Amino acid sequence: MDNNGSIFSMLSALLDYPDESLVEGLAEIRTSMARHRAFAPATRDALIALVDQLASRPLLDLQEDYVETFDRGRAMSLYLFEHVHGESRERGQAMVDLLAMYEAKGLFLGRGELPDYLPVFLEFLAQETPAKARSLLAEIADINRQIATKLAERGSAYFAVVAALLPLAGEASLDVTPSAHVPDSKIDGEALDREWQDEPVSFLGAQAPVSAQSQPIQFYDKRPPR
Repeated sequence: MDNNGSIFSMLSALLDYPDESLVEGLAEIRTSMARHRAFAPATRDALIALVDQLASRPLLDLQEDYVETFDRGRAMSLYLFEHVHGESRERGQAMVDLLAMYEAKGLFLGRGELPDYLPVFLEFLAQETPAKARSLLAEIADINRQIATKLAERGSAYFAVVAALLPLAGEASLDVTPSAHVPDSKIDGEALDREWQDEPVSFLGAQAPVSAQSQPIQFYDKRPPR
């Protein structure tokens, strides 16, 4: 795996639903992040701070915090097409197109996993060439900027992962500082869902045929049932 591929895989792992495999891999991720030169020092420090926070808490607490952070409203959802299509019919076709793009590269999802889940998309980018990964990541830069901004406003350390995707897409870094944590009782989920939606995303190459020579890479569903 190339240098960029390892970055996307690490960011995917940090942004995925926490499990035992993540906890076991945090020390290795921290070492890799500390010596990586793909990020500016401030970005690298923020990522390491997240790793340290994840390593210092019980797994059950991490899982509860994850659900509270990402499943309370659309503004911080990691399901990309929720920001574009909501629950409209168009989302279904967008899912089909994105899944076709994955399968054309020999990537097959685990049971119950959705293709627009950002950690899955990052694992797909890890298999792409650096130029192609950068181009595809740029297509969702506006969505990632919105998610990172909301995470920063909430004071979530997960802000660092989503914000790190912007320079990898050739975009300007997010010039915000995470706020103090906002108590859950003060978060209005319905108000978050009323936030603006991004323009439709059309990934290039989504209709490419599946190669008979593709080697499947299984993505395992780690999220609780939706």
